[in-house]
Amino acid sequence: MPAPNMFIVYVSDAPAAARFYGDLFGLKPSFETPGFIAFDLAGGVQLALWTKDLTHATGRTSEVCLALEGGPARIDAQFEAWKAKGVDVVSQPRDEDFGRTFVVADPDGNLIRVAPVD
Repeated sequence: MPAPNMFIVYVSDAPAAARFYGDLFGLKPSFETPGFIAFDLAGGVQLALWTKDLTHATGRTSEVCLALEGGPARIDAQFEAWKAKGVDVVSQPRDEDFGRTFVVADPDGNLIRVAPVD
């Protein structure tokens, strides 16, 4: 059975969002048009940024998640590195049922969670 291989995040300005995500994750786009930019991730999966009219968008119900190895110290170090970049912090590092985690937002308010590898 086919598996999902692209996750699309709606943004108001794809090039600006691509600079944000590229800097945050250390990635370069694999596909670019003025309104749609994709990044290759592991296992043939892509993260795409698509400029859409967000005036009719419903509340956010999803997150992009970066799962890191290395335990709580690695999660806290990633938080400090991103905080130094001036990202919008939604949730400070804290311990949840699945481990240490924190959440930041991109310039459009899309959520990005960092959590431990399951």
